[in-house]
Amino acid sequence: MRINLTKKDLVNLIYMQLGFSKQISENLIEDFLLTIISNIKTEKKLKLSKFGTFSIRQKKSRIGRNPKTKETKMISGRNVVLFKPSKEFKEFINLKANG
Repeated sequence: MRINLTKKDLVNLIYMQLGFSKQISENLIEDFLLTIISNIKTEKKLKLSKFGTFSIRQKKSRIGRNPKTKETKMISGRNVVLFKPSKEFKEFINLKANG
């Protein structure tokens, strides 16, 4: 069973299903992803209807430990992207899993 879905896979899907050229399909996917990334970066939140919400959360710095060497190290604070699926998305996933 295949786990990863690559940009190339998405380009081929658009190419096959919509009939756009591969170059146009690639540009479409690239523009779509860049729009999502830039919106999340500037607005700190992005809601895609019937899919879910992406948001940025600030993680504080903390002390981490290497389990092999037991060495402690300071992990710096950083921004992380969170994804919360919509109600419709959750229902769709559970419908497919159970049906």
